[in-house]
Amino acid sequence: MEYLFLVSRILFGGFFLLNGINHFLKGDMMTQYTTAKGVPAPKIAVYGTGLLLILAGLGIIGGVYVAWAVLALIIFLIPVTFIMHAFWKATEPNMKMTETIMFMKNIALTGAALAYLFIPEPWAFSLF
Repeated sequence: MEYLFLVSRILFGGFFLLNGINHFLKGDMMTQYTTAKGVPAPKIAVYGTGLLLILAGLGIIGGVYVAWAVLALIIFLIPVTFIMHAFWKATEPNMKMTETIMFMKNIALTGAALAYLFIPEPWAFSLF
């Protein structure tokens, strides 16, 4: 079971780590999208949330500072879910469906992140 838990950490944390890296690799494109959604200081938001995601992903994968990693994910997921994926504001059916899916995905990721708080530490295969 320890190996399966490690796989879950790599998959879950890796998802956020890769997305955080993309905030830096595709920062200009993401800044345009963030601007279109009306986010204040969009460039700072993109790079700041990218850093949050990288740190959170590494924390989950490495099994270190888990509570802080989960907090970083919550700080990212809650505002992004309600600001960037406000499906109730979409009028075009395909966009409404896409935003609904993204909204629900983020709600599920929030629940999964919170679940990591209930697993006793230190975790097997943690960095320290």
